[in-house]
Amino acid sequence: MTVEGKVILITGGAGGLGSGMARLLAKKGAVVFVLDLPAAKEAGGRLVSEIEAEGGKAYFEPIDGTREEDWKRVVKEVLEKERTIDVLVNNAGITIPKGIEAMSMEEWMRIMGVNVGAVFLGIKHVLPHMRAAGGGSIINISSQCGLIGHRYTAEAYTASKGAVTLLTKSVAVRYGKDKIRCNAVCPSTAATALVMERLKDPQFAEERYSEVPLGRLCSVEDIAYAVLYLASEEAAYINGAALPVDGGATAD
Repeated sequence: MTVEGKVILITGGAGGLGSGMARLLAKKGAVVFVLDLPAAKEAGGRLVSEIEAEGGKAYFEPIDGTREEDWKRVVKEVLEKERTIDVLVNNAGITIPKGIEAMSMEEWMRIMGVNVGAVFLGIKHVLPHMRAAGGGSIINISSQCGLIGHRYTAEAYTASKGAVTLLTKSVAVRYGKDKIRCNAVCPSTAATALVMERLKDPQFAEERYSEVPLGRLCSVEDIAYAVLYLASEEAAYINGAALPVDGGATAD
């Protein structure tokens, strides 16, 4: 799949999912910008060094995705370094494992700010540059929870991911005329280090494994390859899709 030379921004890029995407996209020839919180600078720096040691090209840029000024600065710096933005991957996200009755309004707004607000800001600030360049690809990491109500997940998280899914479709239909594609990847529970630790809880493990017809968790690589496809020239006619990467969980 062709991403050779494409300039790709990945939010949450130093984390478990983001780092997997960054490694794969760089391996396939993309120039990767790892965007993450300032606190992730050390992890982001290690990731960039690993990519460079394997012959790839990458940068780390600190950002709080909920701050518009940060987006303005980062986009400016990316353009100064590489002159274009071909792909934006909105990957950063959080959850707070509380049901609706236990959750405060402040917690609800925190989830919405990171999971939806940061996606909105990222799209807002790359669109003009993609339009000027004649097109681009925006990939939003939603969730199976952006497609269905999920009995084991906080309502605030499902609401935020539902918003991401429909924001994706709205951008796709409005900006397709500018050759800008916008798609969402909707994974089931991914086998990150944090999730693997939680699987030591038998109830959590039963909940997560039992809902997937394929009988295993989504891997970081499963998600990274979906992102690779949507970023590539081979996906040139894919626009407005919400792609489940869930082993059939949302088909049941």
